[in-house]
Amino acid sequence: MEQIEAKTILSGYRENNPWFGHHYNMNLYKGCNHGCIYCDSRSDCYGVEEFDRVRAKENALTLVASELRSKRKKGVVGTGAMSDPYNPFEKEAKLTKGALQLIDQYGFGISIATKSDLILRDLEQLQKIAKHSPVLTKITVTSASDDICKKVEPNVAPSSMRFQAIRELSRGGIFTGILLMPVLPFIEDSEENIIAIIEQAREHGAKFIYPAFGVTLRQNQRDWFYNKLDLSFPGIKEQYIAAFGNNYECRSPNAKKLWNIFRKKCEEFGILYKMDDIIEAYQKSYQIVQMSLFE
Repeated sequence: MEQIEAKTILSGYRENNPWFGHHYNMNLYKGCNHGCIYCDSRSDCYGVEEFDRVRAKENALTLVASELRSKRKKGVVGTGAMSDPYNPFEKEAKLTKGALQLIDQYGFGISIATKSDLILRDLEQLQKIAKHSPVLTKITVTSASDDICKKVEPNVAPSSMRFQAIRELSRGGIFTGILLMPVLPFIEDSEENIIAIIEQAREHGAKFIYPAFGVTLRQNQRDWFYNKLDLSFPGIKEQYIAAFGNNYECRSPNAKKLWNIFRKKCEEFGILYKMDDIIEAYQKSYQIVQMSLFE
């Protein structure tokens, strides 16, 4: 795998980040080869050339160790926003595995977003981190159907395997839930699909589901998305053009109805779905420990 130069890995500290309470962000890889047809990270504005080619950042773990050691404030390190930390190369490269060991060593927390069941390899390490800091794992699931999933996210674990990963992580004591986003209009935005995902979430022990009933499209990403729709979902592109034109935000026409169904079902099953509640729940035990130090 190609190595690329990197001067830094971790972002600067951010207090009260509304996105799952992260304090730092970390990307060990550049690019992603999951092939998801909707991925916003391939947009020109992010400047990632040859997005589907995964490259590792040179001396990544050396940089992570140095930066963690120099941080004045402890906090939760988020990863998975721009490049899945469990891409296929991670099985051999083990950069994510090494970074988790360093995060444990230096007393930080971790929040992971992924579509891969390879995360189960690092369950024991996540359990070690959870003894002293917050740990959150977010598994993307947008379709209850493996057939649809394989068309929308072709090069990654199907939904059924992700649900199994959720089960194992939850059984292992890791605070785990689902990123239900993006829910693609005219493909995944049916009542049947949303209810099936919520029911499987409960069955597999998910603590939360955070949704977005729609998709964002811009720049070259829109062209990519439409080409993929023509290949896998003939006729759907025309529905997008008619419904959304060149809008950036393509909200499902069923969004209001789906939200009401989603909210009621989550409340019935005791599944969290509000961001503030999710952050409070996964950081709660850590906050109690921190408060006790000053009593």
